[in-house]
Amino acid sequence: MKRLRLPLVLTLATLAAGCSDPPPDPPPSSETSAWQVALDGSDLDRAVLSVWGSGPKDVFAVGGPLGNGKESLVVHFDGDAFRELSPGGDQTYWWVSGSGPDDVWMVGEEGRITHWDGSTFTEHVSGTTATLWGVWAAGKADAWAVGGTPEGGAGAPNDVVLHWDGSTWTPVTLPGMPLGRAHYKVWGTSSDDLYVVGEYGTIWHKKGAAWALESDPPLASGTLFTVNGCGPNEVYAVGTFDVLRSDGASWQKLDVALTNGVNGVACNAPGEVVVVGFGGLKQRLGAGTWVDEFDVPPYADLHAAWADGTGTYWAVGGNFVTSSMPGAAREGIVARYGPGRIADRITP
Repeated sequence: MKRLRLPLVLTLATLAAGCSDPPPDPPPSSETSAWQVALDGSDLDRAVLSVWGSGPKDVFAVGGPLGNGKESLVVHFDGDAFRELSPGGDQTYWWVSGSGPDDVWMVGEEGRITHWDGSTFTEHVSGTTATLWGVWAAGKADAWAVGGTPEGGAGAPNDVVLHWDGSTWTPVTLPGMPLGRAHYKVWGTSSDDLYVVGEYGTIWHKKGAAWALESDPPLASGTLFTVNGCGPNEVYAVGTFDVLRSDGASWQKLDVALTNGVNGVACNAPGEVVVVGFGGLKQRLGAGTWVDEFDVPPYADLHAAWADGTGTYWAVGGNFVTSSMPGAAREGIVARYGPGRIADRITP
């Protein structure tokens, strides 16, 4: 009986195959771009709050314990492996930016400013006790840092703007009466075309030597956390449930269907943008269309994004909203959108 059944089974299988749908497409190749979680809580016991690099093989992710008593966090990716660097201290870094692999600035709690020259960390005097939430560098002798005390008003260190001239960090006084607002991020195409965003939808724009308040009245419904652009005529500011865009002359609110609050924005090329936020919010703009990737990992709260200029995006975050618990670990996360796969652990 077995010898008679085998040909029959094969014949039926052949007939069924001839009537079935064509075989599915092969799985995506390694050159297809996708999100990958590179580092998570199994590798990181501190939140990751900012990511920046001079290129795909020189990427820095920074953060820290946020009051939980562990060390400040700096992780470097060289294209092959992640390695943790040791800047010392326990303040949390909130942002990282630079002008090259030997000119990297990290800023954070208690007015901390740290510089990396490619081999050594150096601490700089900021002259403020306020948290510095953002930094941006135009060159080795031209960098900007901003900060303040959220909801502290005019009675707390606020409206903080600092400029680096190659030797000293100096406070910059903005025109008009102090607004008493925390500034969260700074970005520009140059020091003559510079943006600062912050509490209550604040947008400052430095054109040449003059500062203009471009948020009076405010267009945003709440705080703006990040500003970044593709050039002088395509600048984005995001925060709460707002995505704003400027053509260099005026701002407009974009109709983007956000599934959660948005924290970070980065531009790869004109018309190619990513925004990230709470609960794994990820939206990519390309070919004039926003693609919602909320349903693909990472699902963690995301604080910031960076684009390497080749079409690849990085996003970082983790547990950065809960109250401090001394000694407790905070889950951090580093994710990447791009082709291929990269290292998924920190090399000792």
